[in-house]
Amino acid sequence: MKGARKELSATGLLTRVREQFMKVKDVQKRSSDYSLTDCLMSGLAIFGLKYPSLLQFDKTKQEDYTRHNLTTLYGVSKAPCDTQLRKRLDEVDTQELSRAFNTVITALQRGKELEGYAFYEGYYLVPLDATGFFSSNDIHCESCCQKHHRDGSITYYHQMLSAVIVHPAYKEVFPFAPEAIIAQDGHRKNDCERNAAKRLLPRLRKEHPHLKMIIAGDGLYSNGPFIHLLNSLSMRYILTAKPDDHAYLMEFFNVAEKITLDRVDNQNTQHHYEFCNGLPLNDTHADVLVNVIHYTQTLSDGTVQHFTWVTDFSVPQQAA
Repeated sequence: MKGARKELSATGLLTRVREQFMKVKDVQKRSSDYSLTDCLMSGLAIFGLKYPSLLQFDKTKQEDYTRHNLTTLYGVSKAPCDTQLRKRLDEVDTQELSRAFNTVITALQRGKELEGYAFYEGYYLVPLDATGFFSSNDIHCESCCQKHHRDGSITYYHQMLSAVIVHPAYKEVFPFAPEAIIAQDGHRKNDCERNAAKRLLPRLRKEHPHLKMIIAGDGLYSNGPFIHLLNSLSMRYILTAKPDDHAYLMEFFNVAEKITLDRVDNQNTQHHYEFCNGLPLNDTHADVLVNVIHYTQTLSDGTVQHFTWVTDFSVPQQAA
């Protein structure tokens, strides 16, 4: 256990990550004063040490405290300047970085630290969501997505689709390698994110063939093709299903015999649940049968909110 704790310490995990970064192909190996490994670890340090910007990191990297952390924690022998860091990291194939993410997940599994994150029946909850990390009206590249405005201007931006292991009881999350959302995925946001998911999920299954996953997602994903994809990858799901987008499903739900559950908490908030199993998702994919959970929340001031999900987990057949 002592060895496992050492491996799962900050130093131990960063050492494993550095070992994987050393395997990333360096296209400028002979022409740069900075090793690609030092550049990658410096980029990681910016997040780990919570610098607000590359410029701020560049200004303080020679200070004793920062230099000490870069050397002892991240193993950086020579930290690049702001310009060099951007130049070197822009050339890296992001797919090569997935090994660094995987080595952390593997270490957590071997050290039994991931077991406490099992959410339900041994499955791990893995939400999907897209996030942006670059936007400009002037600077752009071939892979930029574009948003065309009514005044004729164009916003160029980069996004990625992220998947992480989460648990409601813990603040910490464990990310998988994200999937870049690129221009060839289409110009509409939904198309971009869906196509990125078609690459991300098969990769996750290939990299973690035995990990039991529950994919959680917003209304973008509660459609037949995506559920077919999840089934083919042996992934379970809990997906938001907006009633306005699922009129066919809700027609069946409204007339079906449902199990209900009601409770009132100590804040005088009323919680009303309705459960129903085995309903057709829509008329196009009537073969996709889903289980529906509809939840109504009524606050003490009378504010009412409604939420609906579809899942492949069987919901209760009788009220608890």
